[in-house]
This record gives sequence, C-alpha cells and structure tokens, in this order.
Amino acid sequence: MSRHNRADASGAAATRAPRPTLDRLIRVGETHVGRGVFARRALKTGIVLGEVHGEILADHPEDSSYVMELPSGRLLDPAAPLRFVNHSCDPNCELFYWEGDAENPQEDRLWLQTIRPIPAGAELSIDYSWPADAAIPCRCGTLNCRGWIVDPAELHLMPPGSQDQQAGGS
Repeated sequence: MSRHNRADASGAAATRAPRPTLDRLIRVGETHVGRGVFARRALKTGIVLGEVHGEILADHPEDSSYVMELPSGRLLDPAAPLRFVNHSCDPNCELFYWEGDAENPQEDRLWLQTIRPIPAGAELSIDYSWPADAAIPCRCGTLNCRGWIVDPAELHLMPPGSQDQQAGGS
C-alpha cells in the first residue's frame, strides 16, 4: 500500500479535478474466481479511481475474505464495487492512503489508483500481499505468478516446492 501527500510540490493542498463517476469507469462482472472489477473504457496510469468505502471494524469478522488492514490498525470491510477487485501477482492498480495532517487525519481512508495503462474491458487487480501465515494458492494466471497470494518478501516462508506446483495459476 502506498502513501500520497495531499500537498503538491508547491506545498498547496491538492485539489481534485472533476472526474467521471466510478460507475462510468468500471463495472462488476464474473471471473474464474468469482466477481471482478473491469474497466469500461481505457484508463491511463495514475488515475485515482475512487475511495474504497465500507465499514470500519476494530476486530476481524468471522468471514474476513475482503477485510483490508488500515494504517491506523483498524480494518475496512469494503463495499461494492471495489470490494470485488481481485488479486494479481502482476497488478494494474494499487491501494493507497493520503497522508493527512494533525487536523485532518486520513489513515482510515483507502483509495484505488491505476499504476499502468488499462485497456477497456480488462480486469482491475491489486497485489493483496498477504502475510505468509494467511497465504492461499494463487489463481491469477500471470506469467510471473508467485503461486501464492502472499507478500513477495515472505514468499521464502512458503513450503518448499509449493511455488512450482502453484505457479501459473489456473
């Protein structure tokens, strides 16, 4: 997850240009792993698609499939449509939070932005980078699939040989 400062190079507060509503940019559709989020039109690198809305939680729910950890230590159970952004070992988007100031903390707000051009119709994805103790086999199918939905820095903690068995997904 990345951090962004709300001020530009001059120190002025960042202002947002009007953007099309999220539903004009993306749609939810079916994938080989359930639902996913797809680009309705071509998207350029660095587009902030929107804030990930949802319920802020203090503790992990029983079904924590979608829960995201926030910089504050609390959890976000995201709402649709961004709830359905799937994992990829070669993602085209990233989550980030704005660095606020003491009067305007932003640590419980996550945003989704593109990190490379995305053609119309392509699925949007992020790297979940889960800790090794929560890793599950990856089915992203990218050429550089790690075989596990795991933080790349913790891939060495996965069982020997398991990466080769899982690589390439399905």
